[in-house]
Amino acid sequence: MTREQQILEWYTHFHTHAEVSWKEIKTTNKLAQIMEELGVRYQTFDDVTGLVAEIGQGEEVIAIRADIDALWQEVNGAFQANHSCGHDANMAMVLGALAELKDEDFQKTIRFIFQPAEEKGNGANAMIDRGAVDGVTHLFGVHLRPAEELDFGKFSPAIHHGAAMFLKGKIHGVDAHGARPHQGKNAIDVIVAIHQMLNTIYYSPFESYSVKLTNIHAGGESLNIIPGQASFAIDARAQKNEVLHQMKEQLERKLRAIGQQFDVTIDWEWQDITPGAEVADEAASLAREGILDSVGDEALEPEVHTSGSDDFHCYTVRRPDLKAAMIGVGAGMTHGLHHPDMSFDTSILPEASRVLAQVLRHATKSG
Repeated sequence: MTREQQILEWYTHFHTHAEVSWKEIKTTNKLAQIMEELGVRYQTFDDVTGLVAEIGQGEEVIAIRADIDALWQEVNGAFQANHSCGHDANMAMVLGALAELKDEDFQKTIRFIFQPAEEKGNGANAMIDRGAVDGVTHLFGVHLRPAEELDFGKFSPAIHHGAAMFLKGKIHGVDAHGARPHQGKNAIDVIVAIHQMLNTIYYSPFESYSVKLTNIHAGGESLNIIPGQASFAIDARAQKNEVLHQMKEQLERKLRAIGQQFDVTIDWEWQDITPGAEVADEAASLAREGILDSVGDEALEPEVHTSGSDDFHCYTVRRPDLKAAMIGVGAGMTHGLHHPDMSFDTSILPEASRVLAQVLRHATKSG
């Protein structure tokens, strides 16, 4: 089997055996099996999924991260784990780079981080807490990009993601009979007020941001009961971390005001906050050199700025000295990320693996 065939076989396996965040048990076991077959040293963890592998030698460490979890979403009428964000491709590309580099002689260590739970926004923190980036000077990521961001066969040396945060809330009012609304505290009225409130959040028109309700549940099967209880979720995003933190403070203040207005209790918790990108010029430059060496100037595109988010940037927030950049891959993607029918041209995966391998070679020679 050629390396190209092997990369596509790995992709097909992960695509057809998708697992959601923190439950990537079979995925981790498959990764461990691949490391055994490749003769590569690796580490798994007793308390979380994911795997870290290493090649080369030396105290200085260069690292690359692939996320391994899938989304839980409805596909053709049935809910299932689904790799509609392309993490199956990310694993295959990074494994391809590992297979290409494993027998070369490096005076630095190259670490391959297969990280769980990116979709939950806290997988990166789990890896940091378990030493995955200890000693690392340069960290690279990789991700497929939608067609509107990168054409097929094009590569970007860095992706500038925005910041994102997610809130889950509950409204505690009072149920009432449909004929006697004055005896209750209607949670749907509160939900409507929250929706209207979100449309009153403004920042400079020169800033990129959005905030919206993404989940609402109120009431049961009986149509003559006014529900006092409801749950909701809010997705808030901004290109800058500073704007996101301002939005968080404003949301909490306005939720408290709505609770007082309707005389109900509103409880909420932040599920996670994913920071915006902190791209290091040096890391982006190394990525650019690797792209040019591998596929030439015609395939190189400028750095991508996107409103999406990724917990890859938790690494640089937690470790400010880390020089990091995420490489974007144009794969002819249709439907877009997180669409249940997202698809792309898998023929790009072997070429992207070679790009990643060349970037890592350049990084081992830096400094």
